[in-house]
Amino acid sequence: MDKELAKQSLDAAVKAATKAGNALRELLSADIKINSSVGKDIKLEADLVAEKAILDTLHAESAFGILSEEAGEVLNADGTKGDSQYQWIVDPLDGSLNFSRGIDIFCTSIGLWNGSEPVLGVVYDFMHGRLFTGIVGEGAWLNGDAISVSAIAEKKDSILATGFPVYLKFDTAVLQDFVKNIQDYKKVRLFGSAATSLAYVAKGSVEAYAENNIAVWDVAAGLALVLAAGGKADISNGTGKNFLNVYAYNSLIQQ
Repeated sequence: MDKELAKQSLDAAVKAATKAGNALRELLSADIKINSSVGKDIKLEADLVAEKAILDTLHAESAFGILSEEAGEVLNADGTKGDSQYQWIVDPLDGSLNFSRGIDIFCTSIGLWNGSEPVLGVVYDFMHGRLFTGIVGEGAWLNGDAISVSAIAEKKDSILATGFPVYLKFDTAVLQDFVKNIQDYKKVRLFGSAATSLAYVAKGSVEAYAENNIAVWDVAAGLALVLAAGGKADISNGTGKNFLNVYAYNSLIQQ
């Protein structure tokens, strides 16, 4: 993607994320409407409100196809999927449970990918006015100021951000494997928002993020931020369509 198109696309994503964030902020002053709560997953009316704001904006600003958490693959007005090369990947509200319970770690998340490759990302922490943007190969920014991954090289000095995906089985073997994978780090943090976790890797607050069978819309924008900020990411297919195994890090420590 050439620089001009990348900039135009980033501007479109920023516009969409900002509209969604503003709408979500207003909803916090009203009663939170839960549309469904099944197992460990929760769906809010707020997710749909934010998604509409994002989809309306992206359709108006871009011809790229869209994959969104709530709506799935979104068709254009003419019934087509849009550009076959590039695709927007949208999580209108990452951290829905936090949002519903007054835990202010949540965001809107919009990534643009070329096939399986992140191109750019926008993560908007609207409660704290933090707008993370990044274009792979160009740079990453927080409210317009350049950010980069940390320079810590040892796991024993590093912070790992992780989480338990919605469909994770909480049996003994799975939890023992989880403990084995985290015990070498100095500290571990579970923020309840994968996009926020990855943004913290991009700005050097934590050194790595790891999660298996995480939905692509949860990590699409954040992975772009990490790569844009000088980090690396090991990505493989998880169980089922649209799920990934992810280890994103500052390029110095190893999994």
